[in-house]
Amino acid sequence: MDGFKIVLEIAPTLIALFFAIQIFRSSGALDLIVRFLTPIGKLLKIPKEVLPVIFAKLFSSSAATGFLLDIYKTSGPDSLAGFMSSVILSSTETCFYTLSVYYSVVGIEKIRYTLTGALLAVFVGTFISVFISYF
Repeated sequence: MDGFKIVLEIAPTLIALFFAIQIFRSSGALDLIVRFLTPIGKLLKIPKEVLPVIFAKLFSSSAATGFLLDIYKTSGPDSLAGFMSSVILSSTETCFYTLSVYYSVVGIEKIRYTLTGALLAVFVGTFISVFISYF
């Protein structure tokens, strides 16, 4: 019975997050962000195809996996973009998803320091993943 109660508490957050991601993708906002991040990606030698994976991973692992599968179809799993995306997905966490779901269940509202630490960890993990992919 406790498990069902937890599902009822988590469901609104999951549904809202799912719809927000779909709206974000459909509206073209993701394409705009990728265009904005492309110069930074070039500076860090991150292929353009990997940028949506990095951004989507912050919010949804399944969305990032969808982008990864697109990279596998177009460039192949053994390509630099495919390998780098795979390493990034295995070394970072969906910090906004984790914060929204787990903290809403427990009732924690002040996430300032947790969010800062989580984003720092994601960026360090991403940078190390890019480095490892070239190494």
